[in-house]
Amino acid sequence: MNSTAIAASGLRKAYGDKTVLDGIDLHVDAGTIFALLGPNGAGKTTTVNVLTTLLRADGGTAQVAGHDLATATKAVRKAIGVTGQFAAVDDLLTGAENLKLMADLHRLRGRDGKRVIAELLDRFDLTDSADKPASSYSGGMRRKLDLAMTLVTRPQVVFLDEPTTGLDPRSRRTMWEIVRELTDDGVTIFLTTQYLEEADQLADRIAVLDQGRIVAEGTAEELKRRVPGSHLRLRFADATELAAAVRILPEATADDDALTLRIPGDGSSKTLRALLDRLAAHDLEAAQVSIHTPDLDDVFLALTGRATTEA
Repeated sequence: MNSTAIAASGLRKAYGDKTVLDGIDLHVDAGTIFALLGPNGAGKTTTVNVLTTLLRADGGTAQVAGHDLATATKAVRKAIGVTGQFAAVDDLLTGAENLKLMADLHRLRGRDGKRVIAELLDRFDLTDSADKPASSYSGGMRRKLDLAMTLVTRPQVVFLDEPTTGLDPRSRRTMWEIVRELTDDGVTIFLTTQYLEEADQLADRIAVLDQGRIVAEGTAEELKRRVPGSHLRLRFADATELAAAVRILPEATADDDALTLRIPGDGSSKTLRALLDRLAAHDLEAAQVSIHTPDLDDVFLALTGRATTEA
């Protein structure tokens, strides 16, 4: 696979007079985690369905794993794995049988099939539960089994459409660890999520999708820097020092009870150094210094005009 895992230009999709994707562009490097962030109805699942050949776009072009969506559909399907919002496991089968079914469907039989199944059961910590019916699995175990089934074919690109929806915090973090391990093996992850913390923790790059359009893209830190509100906070030992600092830094906002000053700033080392130098010139030092920057909640609200739908 080349260095670009997913490339899309001008993707459009509409249902009647409702435009779901309004000409989106995407570029995902191989071996990275790319998060598509957005509220319900933004078009995240439609984007996944188009890129995984489940839906045909009304306009635009896209290549996945080096194959054109329109002209090399079979090659795209052979190179990808997909895990949706709900675990697609057969409750009547055991964990091992679910994996064997997937191996059989892809003609991976005999010794090779058994080896792959054993490796996946071990990797996802499901060996002890391999012979139990999937109906007895917890939500987190079902998600792990679903992802393990996706990996039977060793896909180059894995699409995870809100894979941790409904999971408890511990199960969610377990899934995060598994996703990171996949990229360590060179797998590209295309992740859709409503969870801002998930995108912040996992993604190398994030695109914010709102009403069918990409409204921003970059690393988590790049997106946070786009939102005003960064500031430095200085805490002083007593009220006398705080009052002296207020005279030196008239642009600051004081909190007399907390003995702190809040100073607008970009959080850079240059800004911090200049601030401390101004205090030092008057023989004044802060007892504690902290830097505060907007988080993805602030970014999401600024870009979409709505608070996150994170549960």
